[in-house]
This record gives sequence, structure tokens and C-alpha cells, in this order.
Amino acid sequence: MRHQIDPFQEGQRVWVRGPEGAARPAIFVGSAEGMAFLGGPPIAYVVFTDTRETGEVQLDWLTARED
Repeated sequence: MRHQIDPFQEGQRVWVRGPEGAARPAIFVGSAEGMAFLGGPPIAYVVFTDTRETGEVQLDWLTARED
């Protein structure tokens, strides 16, 4: 079993970029290889700080935020 090294730390503040370029603030919870073994992208788990909703997003949609 291959272990992925997360580019973010649990609890880190991140931006989640949307399909139209908009970004939402979130907190990184963790990641999973998700469907990567079937050819899908790695998945990140986040909590959106504006709504407190959880979400699964592609890991490459995240960027660190400094605020």
C-alpha cells in the first residue's frame, strides 16, 4: 500500500478554487487517494468556513491561505 504525503496539514486554512475561478475559504481536514487507483484525481476533505459544510474536492483545487 502506497502512502501519500499530504501537501497540507490537518487544520490548515486553504482556498478551494471553483470551476469559474472563484475561491472559497476552507479548513483542510485530510486527503485520500480516492479514485486515483481507478484513474481519478486525489481527493481532499475540507470544511468550508463560510457555511460549515463539509466537502470532497480535488486536491489540486486547494491553495494555502495566509490570513
